[in-house]
Amino acid sequence: MSKIARSLYTPLSVATGIGGGLLAGAIFGQIWQRVGENDAEPPDPKDLSQSMKTVIAAAAIQGLVVGIVRALVQRASAHGYQAVTHERPPS
Repeated sequence: MSKIARSLYTPLSVATGIGGGLLAGAIFGQIWQRVGENDAEPPDPKDLSQSMKTVIAAAAIQGLVVGIVRALVQRASAHGYQAVTHERPPS
């Protein structure tokens, strides 16, 4: 892989990572508004007034959403990189 290709991949990776994180947060917020028990905001794990069930459910949903969005964004980024440079992205 050339130095130019590698230098293109780093900013692309950072930008898509930030965008993916923002997207995952927005998706999780929308899901939690629909499934949360009268809570517009997800529970803070340090808030002991929240039930363990609620905190674990929020963490599980958030982990699922973040994992899926991360995989989709990384995959799309790799395809975009390969389309522009005609090389596989670095591992």
